[in-house]
Amino acid sequence: MSIDPRLAAVIKAYDVRGRSPEELDDELAAALGVAFAEETQIAGGGTAVIGHDMRETSPLLVAAFIDGVTSTGASVIDIGLASTDLLYFASGTWDIPGVMVTASHNPAAYNGIKLCRAGARPIGLDTGLSAMATRADEILNGPRPSRPATADVTTRDALSAYAERLHELVPIPPERRLKIVVDAGNGMAGHTAPAVLSSLNAEIVPMYFELDGNFPNHDANPLDASTLVDLQAAIREHGADIGLAFDGDADRCFVVDERGELVTPSTITGLVAKRYLQTYPGATILHNVITSKSVPEIVRENGGTPVRTPVGHSLIKAEMARTGAVFGGEHSGHFYFSEFFLADSGMIAALHVLAALAETQGPLSDLMTSYERYAASGEINSTVLDAAATVRAIADAYADDDLDRLDGLTVTAPTWWFNVRASNTEPLLRLNVEGDDETIMATVRDEVLAIIRGGNA
Repeated sequence: MSIDPRLAAVIKAYDVRGRSPEELDDELAAALGVAFAEETQIAGGGTAVIGHDMRETSPLLVAAFIDGVTSTGASVIDIGLASTDLLYFASGTWDIPGVMVTASHNPAAYNGIKLCRAGARPIGLDTGLSAMATRADEILNGPRPSRPATADVTTRDALSAYAERLHELVPIPPERRLKIVVDAGNGMAGHTAPAVLSSLNAEIVPMYFELDGNFPNHDANPLDASTLVDLQAAIREHGADIGLAFDGDADRCFVVDERGELVTPSTITGLVAKRYLQTYPGATILHNVITSKSVPEIVRENGGTPVRTPVGHSLIKAEMARTGAVFGGEHSGHFYFSEFFLADSGMIAALHVLAALAETQGPLSDLMTSYERYAASGEINSTVLDAAATVRAIADAYADDDLDRLDGLTVTAPTWWFNVRASNTEPLLRLNVEGDDETIMATVRDEVLAIIRGGNA
C-alpha cells in the first residue's frame, strides 16, 4: 500500500494509532473522517456516533474527525467521554457506524482511532481500513473538502443505558455483599465503573478513578504485571474479596483474587464459558491459540463446542459471526459476547466473575481452582534478527511433535504445548508455554528460548 508516509505510520492492522500530535494530528484525523463516512456509506445523509477517552489530544482529534465526517453531509452523535465498549454499545444499539478516539493501553504520548460499521462490526486493515487509507491519502494530497453549513452534530448520553443493559445481561445475586477494589488506572473505567457498579450490593474501593491521560500513577496496561502492584497491595490492605484492573479504554479487565494473585484471562474464559453453557446448552465457544488448554477441556466437559482461532479481535468477531458462537475469550484479556453485538467488553466479563463469586460463600481463589489446571509461562517477548528463520529452526527442532500454523507455530506434546508468533509491528517473537506442572513448563520454556535467543537476540 503506497500512501502518504504520515498515514503509513499510523495505519495498523486493527485501528489507527501513533504518537499524537507528532504522528496522528488533526489533518490526518479530518482526512480519515471523510474516508470513514464514504466507506460506511453515510456520506450525504447518514449518521455516525463518536466517543473519546481522557487523553489530552483526544478533543482535538474528535473535532477534526467530526469536521471530516460532516464535510460529506453526514451527521454525528457525540457521546463524549466513553470506554470503547460503551462506544460499541452505542453503535450496536443505534445501528450506526462508530468511532472511538483512544490509544487503549498505550502510554500518554500516543492516541488512536478505533472504527466500526453499524452494529459495532469492526473495521480492520482487510475490512475497510486499507481502502480508507487510500482515500485519506487522496484527500491529504488534494483539495480539502469544506464542511456544509447544515452539518448536524448532536450530543447524547449513552452511559446510563449501557449500565442498564449490562445488568440485564449479567444479574448479580444481591445476597452476598462483596468488597471490590477497582483500579481504573486513571483511564475510562473511572467514568464507567461507578455507573455500572454503584447499584450492586458491594463496597467499592476506588483506585485512580480520576481521568488523566498522563497516567500519573501507572500505565493503564494490566498485561504488564508491574501495573498490578498497587491493586494487589490494596486488596490485602482492605481485606477485599476481589480486585479488578482495567486498561486505558476499559475494554479489557484483569481479575486479582483475595490473596492478591492474578486470575489469568484463560481462567476467566473457562469460568464464563461454563456459565454460558448453562444458559445455552451445546453452544460454540471461541478461544485463541494462546489460551490455556483447560479452556477447550472445560467447554467439552460442559457440553459445548470449542473453536480455536488466531489472535486478534477482528478475526474473532468474524469467526463468532460465522460459527454462531455465544462467547469468545483471548488470553490478552479481551472477551467477546454474542449478546453484545459480538463485541468485546471487560466490564461484562467482570460482572460474570462477580456474579459467580456472589453465588458462593467461599473465596475467589477456591472458586477458580477447577479452572486453573496447568502451569503457564505468560507471554515472553524476544528481539530477533530474522523471525521467519528462527521459527523454522524451532519447527525443525520439534519436528517429531505435533505442529500447526493457525497463528504462528504451535507445537503440542502430551504434557506441554507452546506457541511462538512474530509481532506485526516490531522485530519480536512472542512465546507462550504451558505444561502439566511448573517443572515441565520451565524446561520447555528454557529450551525454546535457547533457540530463539541463540544468536538472534
